[in-house]
Amino acid sequence: MLAALGVDAFALAILPPDALWRPLLVVAAVLALLWVGIQPAGDDRDDLLPALAVLVAGVGLMEVTRLSPELGRRQEIGVVVSLAMLVLLRPLLENYRRWARVKYLWVLFSVALFAIVEVAGTEVNGAKLWLRFAGVSFQPVELIKLFLVFFLAAYLAETGEVIAQAAPWRLRANVRYLGPLFLGWGSAMAILVLQHDVGMAVLFLGVFAAMLYAATRRVDLVVGSLAVFAGAAAVASRHFAYVRVRIDVWLHPFADPLGSGYQSLMALFSLAAGGLFGTGLRLGHPAIPDVATDYIYAAWSEEAGLLGACILLALYAVLISRAFGVARRRPDLYSKLLVLGLASMLGLQIFVIVGGVVGLLPLTGITLPFMSYGGSSLVTNFLLVGLVWIASGLGAGQRRMSGRSVEGGRVA
Repeated sequence: MLAALGVDAFALAILPPDALWRPLLVVAAVLALLWVGIQPAGDDRDDLLPALAVLVAGVGLMEVTRLSPELGRRQEIGVVVSLAMLVLLRPLLENYRRWARVKYLWVLFSVALFAIVEVAGTEVNGAKLWLRFAGVSFQPVELIKLFLVFFLAAYLAETGEVIAQAAPWRLRANVRYLGPLFLGWGSAMAILVLQHDVGMAVLFLGVFAAMLYAATRRVDLVVGSLAVFAGAAAVASRHFAYVRVRIDVWLHPFADPLGSGYQSLMALFSLAAGGLFGTGLRLGHPAIPDVATDYIYAAWSEEAGLLGACILLALYAVLISRAFGVARRRPDLYSKLLVLGLASMLGLQIFVIVGGVVGLLPLTGITLPFMSYGGSSLVTNFLLVGLVWIASGLGAGQRRMSGRSVEGGRVA
């Protein structure tokens, strides 16, 4: 963690002295040390996980501040709030296994948040996903994506073995155990599509498919889920102008270079301008609207070049691979599925947004974890890494149990 904070200090030192409030940065550093420093004796946790999160968040804070000093100051507050929540909510996070007892409560929370957004939410760029209160904006869908993983992990840990043994043609058995699962997942997916946030719906689908396959090894269920979503996406692309425009820009970015395709083309120009080694930190000039949110990866690539872009992806790859390693080592199925779902959520989020920036996929409004501007995204992703970090701790007794029971679980 000290090394990560040192790199962050060096990165932030290139900013103008008055760009950020320095005392608040000191508070953030102290909170980061408290987050990792307070842990049970003998609990061998993977401290590289929080160190990588803090490292990337520091680089992201530097880049956001350079692009927009006003957004940078807000992002600074978001980092402090995120780290403070990890310290204050430690007792709750430490007892994450108890959350499995209230699995349906996570679905109710999700539906309630969606209902609140539908009634009192604010629409931005065609998607009604924001709540504003006392000058503070928040995206409830960021919390909902965690709630979905909590529900799926608890339900599949309880019924995964039964679902795995049910033959595909045994309709009654499948409906009995898959009904609540698809009801909880389907309600979230349907509401997301109705709110025009297809990008988050794709993310939910990927996490659902990964967790379902890990718990049951049933390819037919995964293929069926993908087919249903493909049909829903086709309907959405025909009836929702917002979705149709995104797809058209992806397929034909030069068709309207000064209109709908402007952002995508400017992002490609920024990637090209960076070359191999980049223009240098603080020397990029990305002419991209909303560059600090959807296109932060393009701005970073312009300044750091292909080399810097690859280093950033390598840091993400290490973070995700370590998280999957935690899932493999957990002795209980619930923890395995929970960590696997969180790691999948983080990995898919990075793949979807980076793929959108480089033109591999249609661009969605998903943020790049720890790099993009957004307080609600920062809080959620820090909580995600915090949960995985806590789950990585195996005391002596748990390590002995792990050696006996991991291989017997369905998640290897």
